[in-house]
Amino acid sequence: MSQARSLIPLHLAVLTVSDTRDEADDSSGKLLVERLSEAGHCLANKRIVADNIYQIRAVVSDWIADPAIQGILTTGGTGVTGRDGTPEAVSALFDKTLDGFGELFRHLSYQEIGTSTLQSRAVAGVANGTYIFCLPGSSGACRLAWDTIISAQLDYRTRPCNLVELMPRLLEK
Repeated sequence: MSQARSLIPLHLAVLTVSDTRDEADDSSGKLLVERLSEAGHCLANKRIVADNIYQIRAVVSDWIADPAIQGILTTGGTGVTGRDGTPEAVSALFDKTLDGFGELFRHLSYQEIGTSTLQSRAVAGVANGTYIFCLPGSSGACRLAWDTIISAQLDYRTRPCNLVELMPRLLEK
């Protein structure tokens, strides 16, 4: 007997980290909003903040404290320049780190951009029962991460397992 699963739509927030982008030219943020909507998920919130660790952390902290937000996608600030601080801002909030995300992202990215992928510090984790994915600022990187990793893991229908089916247990003690 087949036990077909149905999509469980999640409420996801998108944060663009940039000193230069605004809503008119935020191609990476727009791509993530389009992808999550096309996948059947709901946009819970969208913001753009400057490359500032404390501003990033404040927005992400507010979102992980909101029980209506189940996942956060950030884009930007994962490089190695002096202003790139998204991993430092967000990783401090993680209860658990999903090390495999960054490893897998860089593996897949290597196939597209070669050794330049070592400049990416893409990370993911869980904080207060909320999944967080920190992606590079390019729309190509966001496309790669969503299309090859995130979309399947945020889809309850993905077998043999996915992150959605673990959600009821994320806050266990």
